[in-house]
Amino acid sequence: MSRFQVKKVAVLGAGVMGAQIAAHLVNVKVPVVLFDLPAKEGPKNGIVTRAVEGLKKLKPSPLGVADDAALIGQANYEEHLEQLRDCDLIIEAIAERMDWKLDLYKKIAPFVAPHAIVASNTSGLSITKLSEALPESIKPRFCGIHFFNPPRYMVLVELINTPTTSPEVLDQLEAFVTSGLGKGVVRAHDTPNFVANRVGIAGMLATMKEVENFGLTYDVVDDLTGKKLGRASSGTFRTADVVGLDTMAHVIKTLQDNLDDKSDPFYASFGTPAVLKKLLELGNLGQKAKAGFYKKVGRDVLRFDLESEEYVPGGQKADEVYGRMLRKPAAERLRLLRNAEGAQGQFLWAILRNSFHYAAVHLGTIADNARDVDQAMRWGFGMKQGPFELWQEAGWLDVAKMIQEDIDAGKALSKAPLPEWVFKGPVAEAGGVHTAQGSWSASAQKFIARRALPVYERQHFPEKLLGEALPDFATAGTTLHEDDAIRLWTLEGADRAPGTGIVIASIKTKMHAISPDVAEGLAQAVDIAEKDYEGVVIWSGDEPFSAGADLQAMLPAFMVAGVSAIEGAEAELQNTMLRIRYANVPVVAAVRGLALGGGCELAVHSARRVVHMESYIGLVEVGVGLVPGAGGLTYIARRAAENAATSTGKDILPFLTEGFTAAAMAKVGTSALESRKLGYLLDSDVIVPHKDELLFVAINEAKSLAKGGWRAPAKRLFPVVGRSGIATIKGSLVNMRDGGFISQHDFHIAGLIAEVVCGGDVDAGTLVSEEYLMTLERKAFCALIEHPKTQERILGMLSTGKPVRN
Repeated sequence: MSRFQVKKVAVLGAGVMGAQIAAHLVNVKVPVVLFDLPAKEGPKNGIVTRAVEGLKKLKPSPLGVADDAALIGQANYEEHLEQLRDCDLIIEAIAERMDWKLDLYKKIAPFVAPHAIVASNTSGLSITKLSEALPESIKPRFCGIHFFNPPRYMVLVELINTPTTSPEVLDQLEAFVTSGLGKGVVRAHDTPNFVANRVGIAGMLATMKEVENFGLTYDVVDDLTGKKLGRASSGTFRTADVVGLDTMAHVIKTLQDNLDDKSDPFYASFGTPAVLKKLLELGNLGQKAKAGFYKKVGRDVLRFDLESEEYVPGGQKADEVYGRMLRKPAAERLRLLRNAEGAQGQFLWAILRNSFHYAAVHLGTIADNARDVDQAMRWGFGMKQGPFELWQEAGWLDVAKMIQEDIDAGKALSKAPLPEWVFKGPVAEAGGVHTAQGSWSASAQKFIARRALPVYERQHFPEKLLGEALPDFATAGTTLHEDDAIRLWTLEGADRAPGTGIVIASIKTKMHAISPDVAEGLAQAVDIAEKDYEGVVIWSGDEPFSAGADLQAMLPAFMVAGVSAIEGAEAELQNTMLRIRYANVPVVAAVRGLALGGGCELAVHSARRVVHMESYIGLVEVGVGLVPGAGGLTYIARRAAENAATSTGKDILPFLTEGFTAAAMAKVGTSALESRKLGYLLDSDVIVPHKDELLFVAINEAKSLAKGGWRAPAKRLFPVVGRSGIATIKGSLVNMRDGGFISQHDFHIAGLIAEVVCGGDVDAGTLVSEEYLMTLERKAFCALIEHPKTQERILGMLSTGKPVRN
């Protein structure tokens, strides 16, 4: 199969989804042009222009960097259809009207390039019916491509073929969406609402029905159906508000219009809930209308009361006993819930039973296999486990019997029995639908392995479901050293040639905090690699990269030996950072999720950073009343000097200001792109869209650096701005303190940061070493750790997880 290269994408429709899809394409460096109707007044591209401007205001931001909105090309159907000829992929994302879509397809067909793929982002309309408006030449290159909202953050993309879609086209698109856009692909059958919305919206409707049955309030239900249940923290009703109640109503209507009692035995439960009807009638469409099931008034969150049609005080929590039940092992958890006497426990069992029942009855028609259903619910609805995974973990046949007993007793939403394959044959014998051979296909009546497309060879450790026999990063490969803090290992086998291969350092501590043992392990990784390998990759198979230095590990030493113990630990950590920076082999930091404080310092001292798009990098020590103490401020000063050296002007202070501000204000990049803008990533660093490709790319980057004749940077002195720079920065800090923008302690900390990054009490232009600046860092760090207000901040963070402002 020849490689499908996407040089340019057109997105048709500048509505909420179309504009955000275009934004995500820009995030991953794919040139894109966004189309819509010509405006009736003003510039013809007015509709698209307003949509692009609107992207900058959306929260959470659809753009990695707001300024990149300017990279979205703007076009309209009247003047610019010729631009479609240059596009390799055309994504239609206009309103969910079959007639409008068919009319648009006829309009664009003459301008579609002979090789281009055309795909509809419909959330539930028939892809086959949509294809009927296209010429025969385009039909093999047409399919559904259903993104989930918001497209930047939601992993799931469903691909839906028609009977005429070329298998090669679907494979090509899956490769691009996976590696190029960083998404998880599920191939859905062309049935109403496809997989995730079919199961997920049916589940939300069933939940609303059970809420009525058990007389629970929305806030209690959200407390029960959020993180405690292993689902999205927003729960049921807050999720509906975020999605938009009009959007939800449309998806429900698709179910109502395209299904009936014969095609779906649960059809009777698909009626639009009375509360949803009322909210739609009132125009309370959820978060975008600032009112839905919930409404924020000042700092208070109110909930809607259907009986009074008013908003009443919310915030009620579920009974703690059910929180304890939900922490039990799966089998015990489900038994306790089924036998619970309280309404909340009975409600939880009912919604879980309904989800198992629905997924089993419909598996054969909506999806190729059970893996697709579970992945769709994980990636599209934020569930920790899909319905089949939880069922399997709790004991397949035991749970099946409980479900069938409830069906027989008339407690379930439908009288439809569980399919025969649930109780007899391979699934019953295997104890579930996910096995080493693959996942169960109800239509094919066999276990089906994952698709073996070349793109998945880039994923050493793909996200796996319970029961699958995929490799586990914690035990894979050959272990070179392991303790409670870190594992050093390699993917290479026994046939590795001496001097080749990469040492992988995987931090094991909680939140991958950098303790003295972790620092020692990282130095050991460099030692091992320098003797017999090509390089080191610092990577862990779970998030975060590192939340920073392990303060909790330092406190006992501080209590016993005082500040001298802290100074010794800091010096060791700084030495580790310099050991990594000046290693004789390249050290690559493979960053995913949080890289804060010491985690950020570890990344910036590496030879190269390979970073997942959704990484959040920054020096945040100010939040616990400290300054960065493991080389972070030294890095800021050095980079400012290096950047100034390449400019026409030689004043370092303008280049220092942004780095100082980022550290003093504890700024964290809200994406890898913004982290680059803050200076924590360089232009040479690699941003990877898909989290599961991070290790593959990092290993190749390390090998490439080694094969290119890696040499560590030369140790050299560099100039600092000295006391005059300190005076300038402190002058602005005085204004912030006196204006009430920062506290006196914030002022004190920021002043210490200024002293370090400016090089202390020296003349402007004085040449200093990294070791000199690190000594200043340690001095400031140790002075602060003895300060009562810093100790308040540290203890507050350790006890509550939230920063203390004092």
